[in-house]
Amino acid sequence: MSKTVTFIVQPGGSLNGSARVPGDKSISHRSIMLGSLAEGITHVKGFLQAEDALATLQAFRDMGVRIEGPKDGELTIYGVGKHGLNAPQKPLYLGNSGTSMRLLSGLLAGQAFDSELTGDKSLSGRPMRRVTEPLAKMGAEIETTEKGTAPLKIKGQAGKLRGIDYEMPMASAQVKSCLLLAGMYAEGITSVTEPAPTRDHTERMLTGFSYPVEKQGSKVSISAKGSLTANDIDVPSDISSAAFFLVGASIAPDSDIILRHVGINPTRTGVIDILRLMGAKIEVLNERIVGGEPVADLHVVSSPLTGIDIPEALVPLAIDEFPVLFVAAACAQGQTRLSGAEELRVKESDRIQVMADGLQILGIDAQPTADGMIIQGGTLGAGRVISHGDHRIAMAFSIAGLKASGPIVIEDCENVNTSFPEFVSLATNLGLKLISEQAS
Repeated sequence: MSKTVTFIVQPGGSLNGSARVPGDKSISHRSIMLGSLAEGITHVKGFLQAEDALATLQAFRDMGVRIEGPKDGELTIYGVGKHGLNAPQKPLYLGNSGTSMRLLSGLLAGQAFDSELTGDKSLSGRPMRRVTEPLAKMGAEIETTEKGTAPLKIKGQAGKLRGIDYEMPMASAQVKSCLLLAGMYAEGITSVTEPAPTRDHTERMLTGFSYPVEKQGSKVSISAKGSLTANDIDVPSDISSAAFFLVGASIAPDSDIILRHVGINPTRTGVIDILRLMGAKIEVLNERIVGGEPVADLHVVSSPLTGIDIPEALVPLAIDEFPVLFVAAACAQGQTRLSGAEELRVKESDRIQVMADGLQILGIDAQPTADGMIIQGGTLGAGRVISHGDHRIAMAFSIAGLKASGPIVIEDCENVNTSFPEFVSLATNLGLKLISEQAS
């Protein structure tokens, strides 16, 4: 029997102290993928030891890559080279990780063997045509369900993929990364043009592994002419995990925290920009470059927030942080309006509907729209909300407890382990009145 986890948050309190949140999930995934395909030995520090990133690690072990660790966030990858992967003996199970499935579909399309990608119930409901359709234009053969979802059955097309010039219909770092990884195995040049900037960790890391990538404006290009050279990686803390405490310290009176070694890649800092527009006091200290990625310490003190119309240009730069930004909006004075975020409806849950439902239960006027939400700031009450197995929803409603008038009970929180297993201990150490109850 799987365990069910319920969070119970007592109202009030403030956040104080300093913390280093776990390593960036996006960079942890990519360190395994590129380290495995590199020539030589890659050492990784700060790796996120959570279920999503560990699913990627296991997939590459299943394809014959020797990986030692992780122990205390450190691991050693003995790269097999670009053409050194072996056929897995069974389907590759990727749990809840959409990043793993979408990026691996591109990587595996050009291999000399067949493979199958499976996931949990949530991942098996997420749309995969956004990667399988452009991959098919490159000559890939990938079979999905009738709905375009996993399992993905991939017939390896080694030597048969062709480069394409693809204009993405929506801004998606996963689609871009998938096609770039496929392009490493395709004849000619593969170019991807994005309608708005998305996270560029794949391009940065390919460059760090000495693989040639060309960037011109919003277009990124790659070819099969290149190899990866092993490189050591120090994974920055995940700004998506830091976001819960950026919001928490902003809304809870008398809060004052420092979050150390946070990745501030400009394609990921939308959450800081949005919170500052709302009036949050966030200082960026000690900026530095680590392994090609900008990192800094973030100092946050409590501050009254005001509702805003969220600029659409910032939406792709904060797409994973909206559940907790909706909590900030609920605590702000006036109205906050989000549009241009239809992508939120196909995440681990329909994050627009699920957050609107939960905020309404807690007494907030939150009206979902096709591509966003309109939230009137108010007073958060007590209540019981359901996270629908979505880790970011569960953590967002936990943070809401800081400003609630009574206890908040959050059901279905077991998937917090997919991205942030230390959330409960770190949050309580900073001052959140949270307990986690487990029942089988």
